[in-house]
Amino acid sequence: MKNKKNMSAPLLCSVFLFSAAVFLWMFGIYVIGSVSQSYMIEWQILSMCGVEWSLPIIIDYISLIFSCFVCLISGSVSLFSVSYMDGEIFMRRFMLLIMAFVGSMNLLIFIPSLITILLGWDGLGIVSFALVIYYQNKKSLAAGMLTVLANRIGDALLILSICLLVNWGEWCIGYGMIGSFSLLICFLVVVGAMTKSAQIPFSAWLPAAMAAPTPVSALVHSSTLVTAGVYLVIRFYSTLVEMGEVMGFLSKVGALTLLMAGLSACFEVDLKKIIALSTLSQLGLMMFTVGVGFPIIAVFHLFTHALFKALLFLCAGSIIHSTMDTQDGRILGGLNYLLPFSSSCLVLSSVALCGMPFLSGFYSKDLILEGVFSSFNGSLEVFVMLVGAGLSLVYSLRILLIGVFGQNFSSSLFTCSTESGYIVSSIIILSVGAIVGGWFLQSVWVSVNGFSLVGVFGKVVISIITFMGLLYGFINFFLVEVLKWKTFGSLSRFLSSMWFMNLVSGSFLAGVGLKLGGLMHLHLDLGWMEVLGGQGVFKVLGGGVGISYYMQSGGLLVYTRIFLIMLVFLLVGFWYF
Repeated sequence: MKNKKNMSAPLLCSVFLFSAAVFLWMFGIYVIGSVSQSYMIEWQILSMCGVEWSLPIIIDYISLIFSCFVCLISGSVSLFSVSYMDGEIFMRRFMLLIMAFVGSMNLLIFIPSLITILLGWDGLGIVSFALVIYYQNKKSLAAGMLTVLANRIGDALLILSICLLVNWGEWCIGYGMIGSFSLLICFLVVVGAMTKSAQIPFSAWLPAAMAAPTPVSALVHSSTLVTAGVYLVIRFYSTLVEMGEVMGFLSKVGALTLLMAGLSACFEVDLKKIIALSTLSQLGLMMFTVGVGFPIIAVFHLFTHALFKALLFLCAGSIIHSTMDTQDGRILGGLNYLLPFSSSCLVLSSVALCGMPFLSGFYSKDLILEGVFSSFNGSLEVFVMLVGAGLSLVYSLRILLIGVFGQNFSSSLFTCSTESGYIVSSIIILSVGAIVGGWFLQSVWVSVNGFSLVGVFGKVVISIITFMGLLYGFINFFLVEVLKWKTFGSLSRFLSSMWFMNLVSGSFLAGVGLKLGGLMHLHLDLGWMEVLGGQGVFKVLGGGVGISYYMQSGGLLVYTRIFLIMLVFLLVGFWYF
């Protein structure tokens, strides 16, 4: 260990976060669970002229369990960073950013007021920008600018919704609204949440943000920042459900995001980007679940997804760290012999992502599929959702085939180091959650306990959808190896490029924005604003001062000229008026 003094910071942070997670879990189970009630604590900060400024805090099952999972994953990431960020000079600065991110996330979780939720919402955007550009190169800066610009759109929409909410005089989430602006406010909140959760057309920033360090990706881009939008929609659900148009829009956007990210993950070669696209796919599934009217099941899937997706990122980070920063899937392979522990946990998390029975992902994914079958939705929408859910096995198998069981195509001088004890400990903690987390949550969470009854046919269809990826893998292998024919043919470029979302959102935010900024600088800052602004005013004032100085120079000839000019003006004035 090169920097033992700096390594004390992540160790202390991990101990603190693990202790906070245990306290929140025990408090949630034995205090909130025993009475089955929710509490809202409100501190009045200022009261002036009939206007009250207060800080409300909501304490219920959702907020406590979500905060517990955030602390648990953050503690595991801090423990993982001890080895992964070994040799980092500014380790304390890195851990300070991590703790600032955890604090902003908890502000967002516990505060139900839309005007004070901006503290956590903006804090997440600022800290995530600082974490994405942490390596300070051109790629990181480009990804960070794209991330912060996409998040600023959501900030602006939330501020605009707050301005419209002034008509009601109430800014707490969860209250029904009746008025001429209610549909517009709900639409602004939903679109603002879509920017943070990277839904279509704001999907470009999430794969680009993989330029951040792997511990940041495991924390920020798996279970916390990207789920903030889903959490906001769920908290605002009691108002959104009154607007059928907004819920229909949300379900369609979620289904399209699910399908787009699943297809793109089947063509990606970068290991971290495949996992990022799988996160995007699951976010689309959560948004679709909220849109069709099952917010509690969406929360359940959010919690279980946070466990196995953080584990997937940490296993991928262990592989990248041990193979000297190699994350190209065309080079990796044969890691089951080189890194057996990380590879086995990668298999475990991928299987949980597929929805393998009796692992964490199975309980929530099965509930979502049953809820879709029992709800009243269009057949095309349900079909798109089922295809997107079936693609989870395809890209999960792709992760395993290119990283674990495939052939290694690296050079003969390929080096591989073993995992340290800190990495193993952090992976074990999340592995336990990925195995028993779903069952344990369903046992203690009464609201989700029990399955919907969809009959034998529905169960069979759900099983087929869950394992449909195996059939696709067999067909694809048969077509490519035997018939030498590509499954998608000319569509592969369209599918691999996220349906050109980089051009729609990324280039629109970064490229078009920078071009417009350059044109505005050229024609406004150096053009009209220069003439009519500072330089123009300075020249006019300079001319006026020169004329005034000439008029007061004291010469008889000057006074005579001024007298004659004023006399002409007076005669002309009398003539016309």
